[in-house]
Amino acid sequence: MGVRIAQCTLDVEDIDLMVSFWSAALGYDIEQGDDGSAKLWSPGDPSATAPTLWLQGSGTDKRGKNRLHLDLVAHTDPQTEVRRLIDLGARHVDIGQTGSEQFTVLADPEGNEFCVLDSAPTR
Repeated sequence: MGVRIAQCTLDVEDIDLMVSFWSAALGYDIEQGDDGSAKLWSPGDPSATAPTLWLQGSGTDKRGKNRLHLDLVAHTDPQTEVRRLIDLGARHVDIGQTGSEQFTVLADPEGNEFCVLDSAPTR
């Protein structure tokens, strides 16, 4: 293997709003920069299995559908996690689902789509 995903970067308009949402959603530690950005770290030691999330202040709103998105997997019941994320500020979005999917599509407070999978991917 030559490379691995070490970090996901998300351009955001309101850094404080998005730090609050994503740190609570993932349970990640916050390292806020002086440059309008923040890095969110998985708790404990950095790991090859838990990439960091860099929230990069862009000052612009989201336009169009994401071409890349996060797929999250819950440690508990997926629908319980969906409800928790909605309580944090996420919302359901329709991107053409049929109702038979094994995931729930949500959007964060700035409209960035992500999914909560019913179970972790397997080979």
